[in-house]
Amino acid sequence: MLLEAILEGEFAPGSQLPGERDLAVRLGVTRPTLREAIQRLARDGWLTVAQGKPTVVNNYWEEGGLNVLGRLVEHQSHLPPDFISRLLEVRLHLAPAYTRAAVDAAGEEIAAYLERAGELDNTAEAYARFDWRLHRLLTIRSGNPIYTLILNGFRGFYEDIGCQYFASAVARDRSREFYRLLGLAAANRDGQSAENICRRVMLASIDLWEQRPVDDKAEEI
Repeated sequence: MLLEAILEGEFAPGSQLPGERDLAVRLGVTRPTLREAIQRLARDGWLTVAQGKPTVVNNYWEEGGLNVLGRLVEHQSHLPPDFISRLLEVRLHLAPAYTRAAVDAAGEEIAAYLERAGELDNTAEAYARFDWRLHRLLTIRSGNPIYTLILNGFRGFYEDIGCQYFASAVARDRSREFYRLLGLAAANRDGQSAENICRRVMLASIDLWEQRPVDDKAEEI
């Protein structure tokens, strides 16, 4: 509805929305439904609403919050081409920190989970699911709920992209080694080693993603 119109450029950043009556007719919705949508989008940073003034469309990349990320993920066709690479860069900065905290706090539990990696089916879907659950466990056990909220914003999307990444046998092989090394560090409750291992693997995953065949990149998202 209104969000789709913004994402498709019908209402560009910095532009003003038409009056409520005209906009409701244009979108084919009732005015109460439109008001509710505008209020919700304003709360998330898509719009700026001021009493007695036209509603303005924001630059959501600069004004939006976590909810904007979640909504963008739901509309994958509107994501910029480098979105996943940038997302991996963010993970590079976050994952080593929450991995260290989780291993320091709950090393035995992390190690026990990683032992299951040896039983994984050698499929992209199995690895994507396992990896999602691992990182979710790590964020939870890190003790900082903000990590989990950020990760949860990509639920579903994470596994979709994971299936693309783990379609490569090389990616699965590297991840098996990652799970083995991380499991050893976790069993020893060696948070520093866990952080270093995670950082190396996050860097390698970015390189591997960027080296995908051209045909795979064309199908991305």
